[in-house]
Amino acid sequence: MQYRSGSDIRETFLRFFESKGHRRVHSSSLVPANDPTLLFTNAGMNQFKDVFLGIERRDYSRATTSQKCVRAGGKHNDLENVGFTRRHHTFFEMLGNFSFGDYFKKDAIAYAWELVTSPEWFGIPKDKLYVTIFKGENGVPRDEEAYELWRAQGVPAERIHECGSKDNFWQMGDTGPCGPCSEIFYDMGQEAGDDPAVDKPFGEDESRYVEIWNLVFMQFDRDAQGELHLLPKPSIDTGMGLERTAAVLQGVLSNFETDLFVPLKEAAVALVSGASDEAEVFVPQEKFLAASFNVIADHARAATFLIADGVLPSNEGRGYVLRKIIRRAIRHGRLQGARRPFFFKMANVVIEVMANAYPELIEARQRIENTLVIEEERFLRTVAVGSERLEKLIDEFIEALVPPANIQGGQADPNAARSVNLSLLRSQGKRVVLPGEKAFHLYETYGLPLDFMVDVCHDLGIDFDLTGFEKARAEEQARARASWKGGAKQSASPVFRDLPKTEFEGYRTLKTEGAEVLAIVKDGVGVPAANAGDAVEVVLDHTSFYADSGGQIGDTGWLYSDDHNSVVADVSGCTKPVQGVFAHKAILRQPLAVGDKVDTVVDGDFRAATRRNHTGTHLLHAALREVLGTHVKQAGSLVEPARLRFDFSHFTSVADEELQDIEDLVNKEVLNNIRVETLEDIPIDVAINEYHAMALFGEKYGERVRVVKIGDFSTELCGGTHTGATGEIGVVKLLGEGSVSSGVRRVEAVSGLGALNEFRRDFEVAQLASQLSPNADTAPAEALRARLSAQEEELKKLRRELDEARMKSAASAVSGAADQAVEVKGVKVLAQRVDALDRGQMRTLVDNLRNKLGSGVVVLGSAQNGKVALIVGVTKDLTARVQAGKIIAEVAKKLGGSGGGRADMAEAGGKDPGALDSALAESYGVVEGLLP
Repeated sequence: MQYRSGSDIRETFLRFFESKGHRRVHSSSLVPANDPTLLFTNAGMNQFKDVFLGIERRDYSRATTSQKCVRAGGKHNDLENVGFTRRHHTFFEMLGNFSFGDYFKKDAIAYAWELVTSPEWFGIPKDKLYVTIFKGENGVPRDEEAYELWRAQGVPAERIHECGSKDNFWQMGDTGPCGPCSEIFYDMGQEAGDDPAVDKPFGEDESRYVEIWNLVFMQFDRDAQGELHLLPKPSIDTGMGLERTAAVLQGVLSNFETDLFVPLKEAAVALVSGASDEAEVFVPQEKFLAASFNVIADHARAATFLIADGVLPSNEGRGYVLRKIIRRAIRHGRLQGARRPFFFKMANVVIEVMANAYPELIEARQRIENTLVIEEERFLRTVAVGSERLEKLIDEFIEALVPPANIQGGQADPNAARSVNLSLLRSQGKRVVLPGEKAFHLYETYGLPLDFMVDVCHDLGIDFDLTGFEKARAEEQARARASWKGGAKQSASPVFRDLPKTEFEGYRTLKTEGAEVLAIVKDGVGVPAANAGDAVEVVLDHTSFYADSGGQIGDTGWLYSDDHNSVVADVSGCTKPVQGVFAHKAILRQPLAVGDKVDTVVDGDFRAATRRNHTGTHLLHAALREVLGTHVKQAGSLVEPARLRFDFSHFTSVADEELQDIEDLVNKEVLNNIRVETLEDIPIDVAINEYHAMALFGEKYGERVRVVKIGDFSTELCGGTHTGATGEIGVVKLLGEGSVSSGVRRVEAVSGLGALNEFRRDFEVAQLASQLSPNADTAPAEALRARLSAQEEELKKLRRELDEARMKSAASAVSGAADQAVEVKGVKVLAQRVDALDRGQMRTLVDNLRNKLGSGVVVLGSAQNGKVALIVGVTKDLTARVQAGKIIAEVAKKLGGSGGGRADMAEAGGKDPGALDSALAESYGVVEGLLP
C-alpha cells in the first residue's frame, strides 16, 4: 500500500469508475436544488435523488462523483464534536459511484473490491479489511446474495459480519427507494483503539475499525403503508469518505493528520499567533491546542465552500448554521490567543489547497473574504458586549444573595464592589452559582465560549452550573432539528413517471397542432377521460407551452380541438412534475380523453410580456455586477408578465445613485437593440469555460445546456424564453431595492407596458407636485420635497409643544406630590398614575420627584393603548436598604408583567391596565415588605 495524496485519491477513484463506463459528474452545490427536505447537501446521492425517485431522467445510467458535503445543523447536528474526534467534520468530500437501473450488487461489489485491494489502484492489504452485510430484520430477509458475492471475491467468511437495520439497511425517507447495504471497514491497528493496551476484535472497537465505504443496494420501494415492493430496476448508491480513505492510505490515525488538513492547520497556527496582542504573551491553552486548530481548519473549509455556494451568515436556516461554524472557529482562535481578526485569511489557504478540484472557488474568492471579514468584525464586537453582559449577570446573582443592609453598590470600581460582596458571602458560607440556562443564553446569543465563562467563574471563585448549561444546549439542538423537518420527498406518481418526455416547441412557435393527449390527471389520479368543467392536468406528446422553470412562470393559453375551431380547455399554467414531462393546468370546456388530439395555443401577450422581463433580468444581473462588483451572485428570481424580481448577494443597501447607474446601464443596452442569441445543446464545460456563461443559484444542469448570450454584456445558462433583441424590451424601470436577509438584496422592476404604466403614475405625481411649486423653474420633485420638509418641521414643532404641555400638566398634577408621600418604616414612598406621559417623560418625572423628596421611593404608572408602563426610582442613599428592581418585580406581577433594572432605577411592563390603580396602591406594602 503506497502513500497517496488526497488529490490523487480523488482523481484515482473517478478515473477508475470512468474506466468502468461511468460518467464523471461535477459536484453539485452545497445548497440542494429544489429539495425542501435538506438543509445542506450531505451525501453523494443528493444530486441524483430525483433520478432514483423517477422524477428526473439523465442521458447516462452510470455516474461517479466527488461530492462536497456539509453535515451540521438539522438532524446532523454534532458540531461540538468536530475537532475533538479523529473523524468528525462539518465539510467533507464523498466519493461515489451510482447505477440508475444498470448494474446491481454483483458489479458493485466487484468494482469496490478491485479498487480497494488491487495493487494497480489503492492496493490496501486484504488482511486489514472487513465487510458487513444485512442480517435480516423487520420482515426483510438476510442479504444472502451479498454474502455469496463477497465470498466470490475471496473475502473469508470470518471477515464478513452481519448487522441489523440500524447499520445495514438504508432508506431515503419514510417512503420511497430503500434497501440493504454492505460496508467495508479498515483495521487501523491496535494503537488506534479505544484502549491501545487491549486487542479488541472487529465489532467491539469503533475507533480502531473504520468504515471507509458504504455500498447501498436500492432494491425496494416502501409505500405509504410501510410495505416493501421490489423495484423494477434496482440501483446502486455508494459513498467513500475521502478524508477517511486519505488517513488509511497515508498511514495516519486521524483525518486531521492528512495532507487535506495539515497545510490548513499550519496556516491557522501562524495566523492565530500573528493575531494576538503584541503586549500579551502568546500562551496557547494546551487543553485545547490540537482541537482548536483542528476546528479552525475544518470550519475554514466549510465556511469557504458554503459562502462560495451562496450561503451567507444570518440568524435563521442555512445562514444560522454558517454563522455558528464561523463563530466557533473564531472562539477557538481566541482560546489560543487571537485578539484581532484572522479567520478571514484562512479562506485563501483553503482555495489554494482545493481550487484544482473546485475551480469555482477562485471566482468567489473576494466575496468569501468580504463575507468573513464582516462576520468576524461583527462577532468580535458581539463578544465584547457579551463579556459585559456576563459580568452584569454575575453581579446580579451576587447581589441577590447579599443582605440588603450589606450590599456594596454604586462604587466607582465595580470589580471592587464585586470582590467585597463575594468575600462577605464566603464568610457566611454561601455559594454563588451562575445558572447554566442563563450562561447558555450568552453562549448562543453573544457567542461567549463555554470555557471562557467557566474560567471567569473560576477566577471569581463562584460555581458554574454545567449540568444546566448542557441541558439548555440539548434543548436548543432538539429545537434546531425540529426547525428543519423539511418534508419527505415522494417518488414521482406513476401517472407521470412512466410517461415519455414532452417535446417542447415553444422556442420557435406559440402554436402546435395535433398534440396527442398522453394522460389526464384529476385530483392526483390518472383518468381515461374528463368532462366539461373539470379541473385537470393534461400531458401532451408535444407542446408550445413553457413550464415553470428557472424562476420563469409557465405560459397560459388554450387547448383547441383538432378541427382548429373550438376551445377544449383554458390553460392557467404549465409545470413539470417529472423532468421532461409537461403538465398543463386546465379547466375543460369540452370532454377530453386520453388519445385525443389538440392544438396548443399560448397567450401571445402573456408570453411577450414574460420574455421582456426575462431578458431584462439578464441585463439587470450583468449591470449589477458591473456597478456593484463581481461578488454579486444571483440568489433567486421571479419572472412573470407583470414584473421581474431579482435577489442577489451584496453586503450593503444599494445607494440611489448606484440604482440610477444600474438603470441607465440596462436601458443603454436596450436602446442598442443588441441581438439575443440562444446557443442550443452546448456541453456544460464548454459553456462555463469557453463562453464564460454564468450558472444560476439553485438550478440543476445536465451535461448539455442552453446558453443565452447578449452581445458581450451578458452570457448565462438559461432555458427560458427571451426577446429576439434587447430593443423589444422597450424600457426597464427599477421600482426599488431592499433587504431579503443578511447579505442578500432584492431589486424589483418592470418593462415594456408595465414600465409605461409606472411612468404614467409617476407623471400624475409630478403634475400634483408641480402645483406646489412657487415658480416654473422649480422642479416638481424639489417642490414636493420642500413642502414635505416644511410640514415635517411643523409637525416636530407641534410634537415638542405637545410634549411640553404634557410635562407641565403632569408636573402640575404632582406639584404637591412631595406632601402626598407616605412614610413607610421611615422611608418616604410616593406612587402616582401619569397616563399622559411616555416612558422618556416618566423617567424625567421620576428624577424630578426624587429630587423633591430628597430621600425616598417613587413609583409611577401609565396605561396607554391597552398596555401598562411602570418606573420605580430609589434615591441613592436608600439603595443599600431597598432596590428598585425588586420593588418593580413585585408590582409588575400584579399587572401580569415583569421587568428589572438598576438598584436606583427600574422599569417594567404590564398587560392589565384595569389593575393599575390597585397595583400602585399596593406598592406601599411592597416597599414595606422589602425594607429590613
